[in-house]
Amino acid sequence: MRITRLGRLEVSRIGLGTMGMSAYYTGAGRDAGEAVRTIRRAVDLGVTHLDTAEVYGPYVNEELVGRAVRARRDEVVLATKFGLVSHTGRPGPDSTPANVRAAVEGSLRRLGTDRIDLYYQHRVDPGTPIEETVGALSELVVAGKVLHIGLSEAAAATIRRAHATHPLAAVQSEYSLWTRDPEARILPTLRELGIGFVPYSPLGHGFLTGGIRSLDGLDADDWRRTNPRFTGGNLTRNLRIIDEVREIADEVGATPGQVALAWLLAQGEGIAPIPGTKRVDRLEENSAADAVRLTVDQISRLGGLTPASGDRHAPADMAVVDL
Repeated sequence: MRITRLGRLEVSRIGLGTMGMSAYYTGAGRDAGEAVRTIRRAVDLGVTHLDTAEVYGPYVNEELVGRAVRARRDEVVLATKFGLVSHTGRPGPDSTPANVRAAVEGSLRRLGTDRIDLYYQHRVDPGTPIEETVGALSELVVAGKVLHIGLSEAAAATIRRAHATHPLAAVQSEYSLWTRDPEARILPTLRELGIGFVPYSPLGHGFLTGGIRSLDGLDADDWRRTNPRFTGGNLTRNLRIIDEVREIADEVGATPGQVALAWLLAQGEGIAPIPGTKRVDRLEENSAADAVRLTVDQISRLGGLTPASGDRHAPADMAVVDL
């Protein structure tokens, strides 16, 4: 597995998002043993970048990741997030300095570590100036509890203000062949400032693997059943995307998911997607995308695809991104 840099932090070019092992997706939380095996196999394959958050579960996903890597802590980059759980009793997102200080102690305990390699604000807190939040994070860096900091789903102007307070290593946002929003303002800002970019849901919540052509087989509480891109006829309209991806996959002898990841990696250095899975076989498939090489024509064809039909989140969730 090749590596890239998020600011000054070295990570594997393809990481592992662990959210679906504990929450939100079909089968989440059913087999902790398989999840642990998947995380450990990731480390064997050179996947050093592991992404979790206190809200996943909540809490149980951090515990799972901590248990899986306890004997190999120095081989991995642990990334987690705060701000969607309030430890101060405040309603809504809470990135007050008091909550930052409380949240980090819980994450350190659950992960079973003395430092967090990359600590993100999960969503911007409109009630707390970003300078106050990043100031509190800077204090954690000085204390050695956090090594690098980042933001998730922040607007370009907020990124600039945060970075001026304390250097950001990374910004995390949804980015894939069906979500191209970051290309307009976020990516240019990050490249100007020397900040890395971590695309989450790089496989379109599983859509870009080619395995979802209907909602059949999804658990009743799988959040995709209410997601705009999977409902109201949009799923059928979006099949055009995966059909083109599959055509190129056949040309290069890869899977659609590998092609989707290879396209992301072809967008430049400092981009480190974190596809999520709870299965060893899918992890091995995703990791092998690092070796897939697309031609200039194939990259162009993929880049010319129209993004997905439908908002990427429900209205309430869209209201807390790009702030």
